[in-house]
This record gives sequence, C-alpha cells and structure tokens, in this order.
Amino acid sequence: MHSPALWDWEPGKRVILASTDLPEGVVWTEEPHVSPDGQTIATLARLEDETFTAIVNGTPWENSFEKAWLPRFSPDGRFTAVVQQDDEWTLAVDDTLWEERFDYMWGTQFSQDGSVIATCFQAGGKYGMCVNAAPWENLFENLNQSQLSADGTSTAAVVQLLSLKPADLDAFQAGVFGVAVNGQAWDSKFLNAWTPTFGAGHNVAAQVRTSLYDYSIAVNGKLWPELYSCVWEPCFNPATGKIAAPVRIGGKWGMAQDGQIIWEPVFYQCWQQAFSQNGQILAAIVAPDFGEFTVAVNGKVWSDRFPVVTDLMVGADGACVAALSSENNRNWRVMVDGRVWEGTWDMAWKPVISPRGNHVAVKVERGGRQTILINGRPFDKDFDRVFDPVFSPDGTKLLIKAMNMGAYFRVVTPVA
Repeated sequence: MHSPALWDWEPGKRVILASTDLPEGVVWTEEPHVSPDGQTIATLARLEDETFTAIVNGTPWENSFEKAWLPRFSPDGRFTAVVQQDDEWTLAVDDTLWEERFDYMWGTQFSQDGSVIATCFQAGGKYGMCVNAAPWENLFENLNQSQLSADGTSTAAVVQLLSLKPADLDAFQAGVFGVAVNGQAWDSKFLNAWTPTFGAGHNVAAQVRTSLYDYSIAVNGKLWPELYSCVWEPCFNPATGKIAAPVRIGGKWGMAQDGQIIWEPVFYQCWQQAFSQNGQILAAIVAPDFGEFTVAVNGKVWSDRFPVVTDLMVGADGACVAALSSENNRNWRVMVDGRVWEGTWDMAWKPVISPRGNHVAVKVERGGRQTILINGRPFDKDFDRVFDPVFSPDGTKLLIKAMNMGAYFRVVTPVA
C-alpha cells in the first residue's frame, strides 16, 4: 500500500509490536525507524558473532554483514541500509543486496514515490552515483552534494573535473569543480560549486564561485548575468520554472529571480527559501536586524523575531507557512502564518502541513516526553518517543506513530 490514500486510516490505536525486547542472539540495537505508513518498525542490530543485521517488526533479516549503517525507509515502505560484506560495500533493500559492489557507499536518496534509490560510491579511487544498482559510467576524482530528482530519472552532484597538485593555487583559481548530471559533466568549471538542485525538465541550478570574491548561480552550466559577493542555494518555482536564490549585495542580503532582484537586499541574512507548489508564495528565513530572525512571505516580514528560526515549511497551495524558532536551542516555539503558538518546548521538529493547508502538526518534547501539537494544542497523550506525523490525503485525520513502555503502535485520530 504505497499510496497514502490506500493506508489504514481507520481511527483508533493499533499495536504493531508489543515489545521491542532484543531477540535471541542480539547484543544491542540502534535507534528505531518507522515506515511512512507506520506499519513497520525497523532497526540495525549487533549480533553475538559481531556481525550486523536489521530487525523488522521484531524479526531479524536472514542476512548478516560485517558492517551496516545509514538505515532508511523508502517512501514506498522498503527498509534499506548500506552494508559491508567481504570488505565490499553495497545496499541492502528488504534483505536483498544490490549486485554491484564498491569500495565505499553513502548518501542514500529516494524518488518521491520510492521506486528509485540512489547512492554515492567510491571505487578504485574514483567517485560516482549508483541508481537502482546501476552506476554512472563516468567517474570523478571527487564527488559531493549529490541529488536525485523527484521523479527519479536524473541524478546530479558536484564533481572535481581536473587533478590538483599540492598547493597548486593557480590551477585551483582557474576552476576545477563543476556539476555532473547523470554522470555527464557540464562544460563549465568553477572555483567551487554547491547544492545542485533539480527543476522541471531536468534543469539543474547550483551555487558557484567564479573567482576568489565573486559568486553566482549557474543553470545547466550557464551563469546568471550578475555576480554577487555571496549566494545561497537556489530553488525552482514549481509552476513557472523560474529560479530564486538569496544574493548578497553591498553587505546585505536580498532575493534574486533569474538574475533579477525581486526582494531588495536589506537583510542581514536571507536563506532557506521555499515556493508553494502553485508558485504563488515564496517564503524565506530572514534577519531584518543583526541576530534577529523571522520569516518573510513574498517579501513581507513577520513581526516576531528570535535568535534562531529554522525548519521553514510552505503548504502546497501557499495557504500556510510555518517555521520553528528558539532562543539558541532553548524554548522552542512554533510559528504559523505570522502567529506564534502559545507554550515553549525543550525541542521541536519540522512542522507538517495538511494537504489543504488548514492544519499544522508538530512533534515536540518536554521533560523527556514527546507528543504532537495539532493546530497549537497537544494531543491528549504523551509518549516515550514519537515519529513524524502524517496527515491523511483529505487532511481530516492524523497518523501518529509512537512508542511507549517498549511497545510500538500507530494511532489515527480525527484532526477536529
């Protein structure tokens, strides 16, 4: 049942695992992970023979490995881990191994529907990406900042295109880094490149550094017409394909779109911008004054300010914008549409907005106990541990995945 519309949305509590006690032969386990639909809980485990495996709903995998790390559930509910066997690394997916083997592997990513899995790898001193067990044909001396497109059809990463001798500053300043898409590098080279980002039609934008002092945005290898004293990660407007990126001019930050200023550079900081799916709302975290952060929506700044603002989220239709604030990792608060919810928390996690934008849920913690805030009000129970909540497709119900007293269960509650 990969589609959320097909999940079990019957209100009530369902126990998935009555006890998380260690099975026979298991020495210890890592922190648990749960599937998007809440039907599965899994963890990596160390066995008595000093090998590793995964435990899924209380049952160990048949295979065990020399090492295992980076456990993650795919959006379609498959449990994955990067594993080492015979001194070689590969990916285990629901206890089935990819045939390809590498000297090292990291960075598991998934397409939006979970059907495509991508990882980064190193083999023979070269680096590339592997998609559904198929590695790039072209490999590079260095690779980082990898991305998988939402539909899973393309991958991109920052790569080193030329060799560098020790302390060869002239070669570095001439440009040795670029972006590779599906293993094919752009013709352009830069001093540095960061955060390649996919848009519609497999267009790719990235931050680049063109000299010791100049930065810009490159789109499919071509620079914006303007250079800036700094830039941050670009993002595509899902509706128009235009690209927005924070830029620094004259010591202040603003927002540019396709190289043209749309928010005047008046901020001490401007970053982590996000569009609504309909493209009508652009929000970002900004600092109107030094050390005072808040949110700007289409350039209009919220009034409340804090030392830290993070985890900005924009609803699909732009009807809701939410973020978290804190006083340097203390007294966490939730901000929604310019209003700060009552109460502070020891910790809070990224807000979740319902499909229609009329409800917001946030995982929070106080005094070692966790719960879910729904539209600012705590759920009527707290737990030892809570996982990220999920709204039903129609937004009328909320799935709460939680652990208490060694048991794992899922609760479906009406939002009202």
